[in-house]
Amino acid sequence: MGRKIEDSMEVEPTGDENAEQGRELKYEDKLKFVSAIAQPMAPKKLNKKLMKLIRKAKEEKAYVRFGLKDVQSRIRKGENRGLVVFAGDVTPVDVMCHMPGVCEEKEIPYCYIPSKHDLALAVGFSNSCLMALVKEHPSYKELYDECFQEVKKLGHIM
Repeated sequence: MGRKIEDSMEVEPTGDENAEQGRELKYEDKLKFVSAIAQPMAPKKLNKKLMKLIRKAKEEKAYVRFGLKDVQSRIRKGENRGLVVFAGDVTPVDVMCHMPGVCEEKEIPYCYIPSKHDLALAVGFSNSCLMALVKEHPSYKELYDECFQEVKKLGHIM
């Protein structure tokens, strides 16, 4: 009745463990896939701070908005207090190329990070995320203020 598997048989690893570890690119490698309009780009240190800020904001209900449709509608409706983080490796770029202009018009500071997948992981998605709008909250005020000031220093019109 059925096959008997010998105890001495060893199963070779499929390699999925190595594939998962090798899939993570360094910051410099991610910059190779960024589109030409992705300016101002967050430096490596600010990128880490922004990811930490988004993860903390995600814990508070309604203090982070993510995705093109939600962020765009919130900004156009007048939620102009916050910080916008765009993914730099979006293709086609026509999908979101108007958003930096909208942010400048509404005087909302923004910056780009190299990877849409990193942004998705920070907001809790499994696929990808084009942008996130983070609003200030008392539980992460110091980190928010620090990121806000560094993004303002990056050099876009404000």
